[in-house]
Amino acid sequence: MSSISPELLRKEADLQARLRAAGPLLVAFSGGVDSSYLALAAHRALGARALAVTAVSPSYPASHRAVAESVVARFGLAHRFVDTREMESADYRANRPDRCYHCKSELFSVLGRLRDELGFAGVAYGVNTDDRGDFRPGHRAAEERGVLSPFLDAALGKAEIRALSRAADLPTADLPASACLASRLPYGTEVTPERLAQIEAGEERLRALGFGQVRLRHHGDVARIEIDPAELPRALDPDVARAIVAAVKPLGFRFVSLDLEGYRTGALNESLAAWVEFDGAAR
Repeated sequence: MSSISPELLRKEADLQARLRAAGPLLVAFSGGVDSSYLALAAHRALGARALAVTAVSPSYPASHRAVAESVVARFGLAHRFVDTREMESADYRANRPDRCYHCKSELFSVLGRLRDELGFAGVAYGVNTDDRGDFRPGHRAAEERGVLSPFLDAALGKAEIRALSRAADLPTADLPASACLASRLPYGTEVTPERLAQIEAGEERLRALGFGQVRLRHHGDVARIEIDPAELPRALDPDVARAIVAAVKPLGFRFVSLDLEGYRTGALNESLAAWVEFDGAAR
């Protein structure tokens, strides 16, 4: 921790104190940057009284599962997988702007039942201060179910969580931002296992071509590819462009396009104003 600023050390100590006071805890653990550090912090604060829980469903990529399993093995976290059934919810499949609310409602209901079954005191998840800047209906589901948000309580943002993760030697410290596969579907496009599988396979193939931060936005027969702006010059090389098309088009798309704005967080939320005008307030 010698490379961490005194202020961040103070926040880390505050986080540890809060976790000790709240335990025993279940931690929602996807294998992403935030949930990985929260799972490790809870393990350090509570030992066997912390359990990292990973929800498995069609919207959860196999690559995320592999990362989660590697973190568990490396740090000796108490861990288990659970199944969630958000795909059975018509409200979730409808993919309105509140889709994440229905997804998180299912997740936190499953974790709440597990908490009660095992006799744990609470459930925590890794929302952080940077998440307040985007549309986050999932946080409403967390608040309704009394789910703890330790990073918000300790005033920790994404860059600080990455710094603490590096100091802890977590392999997730510099992972690109991640989200569930359903976030690649425009609002109003039904969430189906088939579309999620197309998205997952396409993004895996793009990463195999050497691209780091990628999103495959599913627009019916069009695959709109977002990549890190720094990688756009390479993607525009004719040979690489042909390789992208050859990788993605056979998955069932008629057209493959490259978004010239590149990857940006919450790109599909750019359509929220138009959606609300068309469909009424986000429900």
